[in-house]
Parts: sequence; C-alpha cells; structure tokens
Amino acid sequence: MVDVSTEIDIARPVGEVAAYTADPDNAPRWYDNIARAEWRTEPPLRVGSVFAFVARFLGRTMAYDYEVVELTPERLVMRTRQGPFPMETTYLWSRRSDGTTHMTLRNRGEPAGFSRVVAPFIAPAMRRANRKDLATLKTILETTGSASA
Repeated sequence: MVDVSTEIDIARPVGEVAAYTADPDNAPRWYDNIARAEWRTEPPLRVGSVFAFVARFLGRTMAYDYEVVELTPERLVMRTRQGPFPMETTYLWSRRSDGTTHMTLRNRGEPAGFSRVVAPFIAPAMRRANRKDLATLKTILETTGSASA
C-alpha cells in the first residue's frame, strides 16, 4: 500500500485554491508529471465526472481515468477508473486564521503490475513530486493573485 500526504499553505482564499486545483484543465500547469488532461464527461466538475490524464512517472508514460467520487467546498476525492495503478487522490482545503489556505494532497493506492515491481520507490518519488507540484501551485496562485492563472 502506498499512502503519501503532502501539505502547503497558500496565500489565497480557499475558494480560489479549490477552484483552480479542482479544475482538471489546470492539472498540467501545476503537476510537473501530467502532460495532458482531457474531460471524458461534460464540465463542470461534479460527483461522477470523469477525466483522463497522461502522465510520466518513474520513467514511464501512463494513461489513466479518474472519477470524482466526492466533492464539497473543502474536499475533492477522485479514484482511478482505469489505469496501471489503482489510486485515490484527495485534495483538502481549509482556511487558516490569517485567511490563507492550507491544502493537503493525499495519494493512496495498491500497486499492481509494473507498479508492484517498483513499489518501494513509488512513495518517496511521489512525495518528492507532490512537494514540487504544490510549490509550483503556490507560486502560480500567489503570483497571479487569482485562480484564473
């Protein structure tokens, strides 16, 4: 089992951070490993929405579909419907007393196939990638001053 949780504080309101990060079209902008995102269902994002990602991870290109299984103003939970590594990704957003947003990005899943072979390397690589991605997200949102980046 892989279970990686990464956190960051972003000097933007919760609504802006949530809107930006929950939009699959923005994923290639702040996730270094995601090359492409494509809606499989019609926007807007809601429970049952499905989108495809093409990503590079540990030297391999992977294509997978995510389905939104939970969506609230404080939380987004997505699960792979199809792909090489059954995964659940959770975004949590909470307001700090100073008005900034605390965001948690959690990935958990059970490696299968090729992923099982490289399982000992997945969690540390995922943690490094997530830290980098959240730092990029922070830069984008704090520099542009809005979620329309």
